[in-house]
Amino acid sequence: MSDKQTSDIARDKAARLLKKRGSASSLNTSEIVPPPHSISTVSFMDEPSHTDELHPPMKLENTYQMSPTKRFPVSTVRSILKDVLHNYLQEEKYEPELCRQMTKTISEVIKARVKDLMVPRYKIICLIHIGQLNNQGLRIGSRCLWDANNDTFATQDFQNGSLYAVATVYGVYYE
Repeated sequence: MSDKQTSDIARDKAARLLKKRGSASSLNTSEIVPPPHSISTVSFMDEPSHTDELHPPMKLENTYQMSPTKRFPVSTVRSILKDVLHNYLQEEKYEPELCRQMTKTISEVIKARVKDLMVPRYKIICLIHIGQLNNQGLRIGSRCLWDANNDTFATQDFQNGSLYAVATVYGVYYE
């Protein structure tokens, strides 16, 4: 049995299991139809494409550039976060499965819009938290290896009558 057939059998089995449990998160099957008001895109990084084998890895030379030529635009990224959260969540009611898919969708949209700014040599990490609004408190913390001179982040929160969302984008300089 080839790897492709094994992968297809595993995906079908997972789809049946998720369908039985009532969950249809991010599988790419024709049996699962997403809600009409939600479109989610998720890439599968565990399956190598056939083009990966055609192109050998490219060896690049060191540039010895230790600081960025263009800084990460925190205020622009914060306005992107505010715009995307407002547009996607303004009219939404909290539903766990919908919000689970919306975190993936919003994360992909934000990451694409930040990449469109074309800030060279920055890795972009996007985190989205969505939860039900029930008069509770929330603290979100993160820890990582950080260069205070070049690495930065932008964060934005949002809430409507039934849900809250916190979006954070980290811009980590890649030397």
